[in-house]
Amino acid sequence: MDYVYAQARALGFEVVGVTPARPVPGLAAYRTWLMRGYHGEMGYLARPDRVERRVNPDRILPGVQSVVCVGLNFYPGPLPEDWEGSDRGLISNYAWGEDYHALMIPRLEELAAFLEERVGAAAGRRVRSRVYVDTGPVLERAYAARAGLGFIGKNTCLIHPRRGSWLFLGEILLDVDLGGDTARERGSTSCGTCRRCLEACPTGALVAPYLLDARRCISYLTIELQGSIPRHLRPLMGRWIYGCDICQIVCPWQRFSRLAAETSFRAGGPERARPVLLDVLTMGEERFRQWYEGTALFRTGCSRLRRNAAVAVGNGGDERATPTLLKVLSDADPLVRGHVAWALGRIGGDEARQGLRDALRRETDPGVRSEIQMAVDELEGHRG
Repeated sequence: MDYVYAQARALGFEVVGVTPARPVPGLAAYRTWLMRGYHGEMGYLARPDRVERRVNPDRILPGVQSVVCVGLNFYPGPLPEDWEGSDRGLISNYAWGEDYHALMIPRLEELAAFLEERVGAAAGRRVRSRVYVDTGPVLERAYAARAGLGFIGKNTCLIHPRRGSWLFLGEILLDVDLGGDTARERGSTSCGTCRRCLEACPTGALVAPYLLDARRCISYLTIELQGSIPRHLRPLMGRWIYGCDICQIVCPWQRFSRLAAETSFRAGGPERARPVLLDVLTMGEERFRQWYEGTALFRTGCSRLRRNAAVAVGNGGDERATPTLLKVLSDADPLVRGHVAWALGRIGGDEARQGLRDALRRETDPGVRSEIQMAVDELEGHRG
C-alpha cells in the first residue's frame, strides 16, 4: 500500500487513502435527500441510472473492488486589500485559478496507469480503472471519509482534521483488491456541538446538521440554477456572484488550513476573485471569455454571471449604480433585464422609479414585465 501513497503524493495529492468498493454509508439519506427535492434543478443526480451507479459501483466498472481517494489542497490564501470593496463581487475561492478538473484528471489518469501496471504485473492480468473528479456517479465524500481523508462536517463538506476543508477530491475505481486502511476508517473526530456553519448560512440552506437544501444554497443559486433566482432569496445573497464560502470560512477546523503548494489555484488578478460588479454586469461574451476561460467559473456562462451581478448590485444599495442599471435594462438578455429591474427596485430613488416606468411601456417579455411591475409597485408602496 505504501507505493500507492508515495506515487499519489509525488503527483501532488496531499492526502490519499484506499477503501473497498462496497456500498458506503448514507445511501438511505441520499435517497431521502432526492425524494425531498433538495437537489433542485440538478436532475442528473436523480436519474435512476445514476442513482443505481451510486448504490452499486459495479455498474460503473464491472468487478470493481477498490477505490483510491485523493485530496488536493487548493487554499489560495488571502487577497490584497486593494481588491476588496463594497463595489466588488465575491467569487468562491476554489474558482480563482485554473479549472481543477483540467489539472486533477491528467494526474489521476497518470496515477491510474501506474497502478494498472504495478498491480497488474503482480496479479498477472490486465487491471481496469475509472477516474472521476466530482463529475461521476460516485458518493465521493462518503468514500473519502471511509478511506481516512477526513470526516463529513455539518456543512456537508469533507473536513480533514489537520488541513480543514479546502480540498478538491478525486477517485480511481479499480477492479483489483488493494486492501484498505481499515484502521483509518473509524475515528472520533467530528464537529461536536459546533453549529457555526448552520447559524452563518444566510439563506438557511443548511436545514439541519449534515443536511443541505441545495435550492436555497448560494452556490446552487449562482452556478446551477438556470433561470430566475427566487425573489425571496435574492436579498440574502449579498455580493456573492459565483459560489459561496461562508459555511467553510466560519468552520473552526479551517484554522489548520495552509496555503496550497499548487500556485495555479491562486487568482491572477482581481477580475478572477473580486471583480467590480458593474464591470461584470456590463460585460460581453468577449470579455467574459478573456477573464474566465480556463476557470471553473466559465461553465456558468456570461448570462448567468451577469444575472448574479445584478442581484449583488441591488444588494449593495448604492444609487450611483442606477444610471448603469438603467442602461442594462435595455439589454438583449431577458434574464439579465429581469434581475436588473429587481436591483433598481431594491435601490430605489426617483431616477430608478421613472426608468422602470419607461421600461415597462416598451418591455414585451412577460417575465421581465412582471419583474418591472413588481419593482414599480414596491417603490410606489415605499413612496406612499
